[in-house]
Amino acid sequence: MAGERPGGVTLVAVLAWISGALQIITGVIQILPGGQNFGAGVWGIILGIVTIIVSLGLFRGSNAARIIVTIIFVINIATAIWLMTLGAFWSGLFAALFPLIGLILLWTKRANAFFS
Repeated sequence: MAGERPGGVTLVAVLAWISGALQIITGVIQILPGGQNFGAGVWGIILGIVTIIVSLGLFRGSNAARIIVTIIFVINIATAIWLMTLGAFWSGLFAALFPLIGLILLWTKRANAFFS
């Protein structure tokens, strides 16, 4: 890891951590009595834990964490494009916006130096 963590990487890591925390909270709500779907709740908790672990890897400069987040962002963008083809153009466009910004921030020259 070379140098100080770029602000863009910190932003993506913080947003990923918040996303993971929200996934866990949503998962817990789903498995509580009166929740919608126990299986989806458990899956949400697992995804939330993985997301938080990966976000901590971004904070530490783990290139493996950056690659995992990149794959997730690409899947999110592909899903958003699919959503646009189904007629939900604006929803798909906004859904693709944050992953696209995240990809740009994770692959700048400064980010590459930090993760190398």
